[in-house]
Amino acid sequence: MTPVRALLLMGAMSVSGAAIAADAPKPDPNFSFFVTSAGSGKGGNLGGIAGADAHCQKLAAAVGAGDRVWRAYLSTQAVHGGPVVNARERIGTGPWYNVKGDLIAQNLSHLHGDTLEEARAGNRITFRTALTEQGKEVNGHDSAPDLPRPGDHNWHDIMTGTQWTGMAYDDDGDHTCKNWTSDGEGSVQFGHYNRPQWNSIHGSKSCNQEEMLKGTSGALFYCFAAD
Repeated sequence: MTPVRALLLMGAMSVSGAAIAADAPKPDPNFSFFVTSAGSGKGGNLGGIAGADAHCQKLAAAVGAGDRVWRAYLSTQAVHGGPVVNARERIGTGPWYNVKGDLIAQNLSHLHGDTLEEARAGNRITFRTALTEQGKEVNGHDSAPDLPRPGDHNWHDIMTGTQWTGMAYDDDGDHTCKNWTSDGEGSVQFGHYNRPQWNSIHGSKSCNQEEMLKGTSGALFYCFAAD
């Protein structure tokens, strides 16, 4: 039996060093946005923003989309000794589509509601379109008919560390779990993927993985193709 045949029989095959489920849906050619199906396992400690980008890249590669440049929609703050990074300035210019080919936003202005008309209309991030890289919905208030099941949670809080404009915070508070290096002390700004406040609505009580999982966050975040 060849190695490839053996992998197929186990239900997975290797592409770019990542395991792809044999029955995983093939991403739409325009696939350029997803909510992570899993966090780092360390709450707000993502290994810095570079570690978050690497996590996006790994998850995308696992469904056959690793040939694109993936970036985490996260900001960092000067208050923690690092450079200021604005989430909206690191994800390209759009348009962006989910794994099924549904349009998320045409451009940065549409994504963030920069104009009054765009703010009123909103982007197209909803609980039906904010899918994981595997094409699955993230459990939230709007998917209540699917709950409860063993292991299910209402994880509508998505980590961004960002203001609604897509810009980093410039105050003395911690909104980024110490620039994505803390899994204990600190706080992170969340957005709600299933609400208009998709990127900024409230802060967390801590950066601890267990505390997040007990609440309404799976320590998940957004990934965009920046190329």
